[in-house]
Amino acid sequence: MRSRIPRQQAQWPQAQAARGTDDAGLGAELAEVVAGARRRVVRGGDRHIDTAHLLHSLLESDPEVRAAFGEGPTVARLLGYLVQRSIGYGLRWQGSVEDSGGLPVVEGAAGFSPLAAVCVTRARERAARRGDTAVRGTDLLASLVADPQARAVEVVRRAGVEPAEVISGVEQGAAG
Repeated sequence: MRSRIPRQQAQWPQAQAARGTDDAGLGAELAEVVAGARRRVVRGGDRHIDTAHLLHSLLESDPEVRAAFGEGPTVARLLGYLVQRSIGYGLRWQGSVEDSGGLPVVEGAAGFSPLAAVCVTRARERAARRGDTAVRGTDLLASLVADPQARAVEVVRRAGVEPAEVISGVEQGAAG
């Protein structure tokens, strides 16, 4: 039986164009997060890396991101929703582009939905305000849950968490 992976990759030229780059300037630490999100896009036949893809990859790879959700079953619920998305929950998102409407086009973020590209830019800005050139997973998390139109926000709310609580968790982790 032939592998479907080469055919799937050919269906998503943006991912191939984005390969080998610095993953939109996120740096080496988050390159694996973006690579994980990209793999989900290819497997799911989606058109772009969206905020939910990035959230899923962050939760799996970054202990600080998981800690921002506090103790208890929240992370398991989030991962459960995100896995369901990959097997059908997100079908209503397929074929649509994640965008909150009035967002400017972001250059240098090939393969990202318009809203995810803006979140990447905001994560870089957040790191710069901190005086750091390295973007942390928590910088990206805070930017993913800041826009009420983000798919990541929908997933977080379905898991029973308010985005403001997540941002507060990120801020508490930064102070600690």
